[in-house]
Amino acid sequence: MPLERIVATALQIVDEEGADALSMRTLAQRLGSGTATLYRHFDNRAALVAHVVDRMFGVVELNGDELLALGWKQALRTGAHTMFDALARHRNAARLLVEQVPMGPNAMALRESCVAVLLSSGFPPRVAAHAYATLGRYVLGFAAQVDAHGGTGQPDDAQLSAVFKSLDPDLFPATVAVAGSIPVPIEGEFSFGLELLLSGLARLRDEV
Repeated sequence: MPLERIVATALQIVDEEGADALSMRTLAQRLGSGTATLYRHFDNRAALVAHVVDRMFGVVELNGDELLALGWKQALRTGAHTMFDALARHRNAARLLVEQVPMGPNAMALRESCVAVLLSSGFPPRVAAHAYATLGRYVLGFAAQVDAHGGTGQPDDAQLSAVFKSLDPDLFPATVAVAGSIPVPIEGEFSFGLELLLSGLARLRDEV
């Protein structure tokens, strides 16, 4: 059975049923096959997860030379938004990234491009490594929140806004004062926080 078909089906299971639903047995049943077929390709579930995660990173199309030409801030901004969009298309896959550090060829190429931009822009190796790791955790954290935000039983922004505006101003004066601006859409939170992160990195680079 082609590896491409196996990995694509595994990602489909994650998309439809969640990360916890992915098992060798479930995948074999979906493929109409036996688990022995899968073990010819993967030693265990962790190996399967690694392939699924890297398939997801395969949709992140970033050219290393083009990133270098953008300057480090715009390059990281572009990389972060692209990764966030990829995870948003496969919201349940965020859980899989918590299980292991992505080490597939697509994930490695993305890491290489972003770290190269930082190094070429004057960041010391240690700072460049920490910056990319922090950026990855930041994107993953927001991707997980997108998953939760889209779940059932969650009040929408209009309902939350109405609740904030109806609070007693004597008890919650500060919250009432900003009630017209909350809740902030998660995409807005992501962009705002990313700019804070980039500003902090710029200051850190200047200090070192």
